[in-house]
This record gives sequence, C-alpha cells and structure tokens, in this order.
Amino acid sequence: MISLEGAGSGILAPVIETSIAGRIAGRIASRIAIVGPGAIGTTVAALLHEAGHDVLVCGRTPRATSEVRPDDGDPVVVPHPVLTDPAGVDGPVDVVLLAVKDTQTEAAAEWLRVLCGPDSVVCALQNGVEQVERVGRYCPQATVVPCVVWFSAETQPDGWVRLRTPVRLVVPDEPAGRVLVERLAGPRMSVEADPDFVSAAWHKLLVNAVGALMVLSGRTSGTFRRDDVATLARAYLAECLAVARAEGANLGDEVIDQTVALFTQVPEDLTTSILTDRQQGRPLEWDVRNAVVVRRAAAHGLPTPIGDVLVPLLAAASDGPG
Repeated sequence: MISLEGAGSGILAPVIETSIAGRIAGRIASRIAIVGPGAIGTTVAALLHEAGHDVLVCGRTPRATSEVRPDDGDPVVVPHPVLTDPAGVDGPVDVVLLAVKDTQTEAAAEWLRVLCGPDSVVCALQNGVEQVERVGRYCPQATVVPCVVWFSAETQPDGWVRLRTPVRLVVPDEPAGRVLVERLAGPRMSVEADPDFVSAAWHKLLVNAVGALMVLSGRTSGTFRRDDVATLARAYLAECLAVARAEGANLGDEVIDQTVALFTQVPEDLTTSILTDRQQGRPLEWDVRNAVVVRRAAAHGLPTPIGDVLVPLLAAASDGPG
C-alpha cells in the first residue's frame, strides 16, 4: 500500500508527565510490542529488530517469522513467531506500536489491556486525526501518542512485505513523543518529533482523504494521471484544506498540487490500503479518512459539497447493504 498510511491527532491527551517519560527513557532497554503485523507493523517490527531491539509481534494470524524485503537493501527477518494469544504475554511493556487499522482497534482491545500499564506509551500508527480519543478508550491507563506514517509497503501473497520507500514516522514534540524518537529511531527508520503536529497530521489526512478517488474508481495511483481525476482531486483537496486550516493547521495552497504530485510521480501501480481493502471486501476506513473532514467542517460552518457525495458512497462500498 502507498503508506501514505497511518496518521495522528493534533491533540496529545493525556500528555505524558515528564516523570513518566523520564522513567521510560532512563531504562537501559525498552520492552516493545507491535500489535498488527500487516505491511506497516511488520516493517516497523523488522527495522526495530535490525536495530537491536527485542520486539514482541502480536496479531491474529500465526507465523513462524516476519520478513521485510526493502527494494534498496537486504531482507530483514524477525526470527520469532507472531504471538496470537494475549493471555500468554507477560505485560505490561514500555512501548506499544498499534498498527491495526481503525476498523480493527476494538478487536485489538485485549492486546492493549494486557500490554499497557500506567507507564506505557502507545504509539498509534493509524490514519486520521482522532487516534488519542479512539485508541485511548481501550487503554485509559496508558499515554497514547498519534503518529504520522510516511512510507510505502505492500504485503505479498506469501506473507513477506515489500518495502518500496524509506521509512519515516512523525510524532508530536512532547515528552512522550521524544521518548519514542529516542527509542525507535534507527539506521533505516527515521522518527521525528514535530512541534507543529497539527499541521503534520492534517497534511497526511489530505493525502488519505483524496485516496478515496482510488477506491471509487477502482484504480491505483495511475488514475491521478487523468486530467479529469486530477481536477477533481484538487477541488476536493481545497475543500479539505479549508477544514484543516480551521482546525489550526498551517498549510499553504501549494499542498494541493504537492499532494496530487505525490500520486502522479510514483509508479502507476502503487496502491493504498483503503483500495486494497475494497478489492478484498474488507471494511473501509471511510470514517477516519473522509467523514471526519465533514464532521469537523460542520463544527466550523464550512461547506463540503464533494465530501458530502464521497462519504455516502464510501460508506456504502464498505458496509452495504447490497
């Protein structure tokens, strides 16, 4: 998927106390768990393993190992099995990287219950701008940190993950975010603390939102090379940008053309997770990627004529009936 997936909220709540951050940062080694070994989770787990971390990989499907094959480097194998039973895990851990889709968070609740304690930091590698609220309800004792994910990774039919781009994660420049930078950054994984995370999160949401055109056209990134689709994309992005600014994002008009270029300047066959989900008949993240823009717009009295058309179509494609 063109991941270009995963995003975060502009609100860090509850903000981790400096004392808790200090306790985690002061440990010689952190216990790290990855929940959701899809393309994103497997990539992060493999690069953490490569950097010398001992990671727990937790998911629904048993696998003896997890493998990532970067286009520009040697394969990385996590030589441990994927854990499938939360009852068999010794928790809590210091850092939980939640890499399931928003539609799967409730199903991961037992993992969060077992893995999280009052000193745990949960890094939500998810799309949208509401992770703190949506994830936090399942781990109220922990500190949830939203994360913007910028990389392209694709799960292959036989289970390994193709990593097509460099890996970049962005978190808020807050105590808990800085702990994640210290603990997670490695030779092949950039982790940045952004003091203007609201803008970073909404920038990513614009990319996520316009990906809806791939779902509704049934086409990969090449669809944006059509002039008519690119024109529609720019109009929708302008609509979303107005909402982002009302929410406090500092984004210039140039982000519209930059976002369209993001899709037109990559190989035509690059996909996105929401298109893959549509092709495989799975529920879509239409709410956190598109409906959220309409909701936030309504709160500011802003019109969303394109979103008002796209959201019902995405919801119907996801949830039916028919």
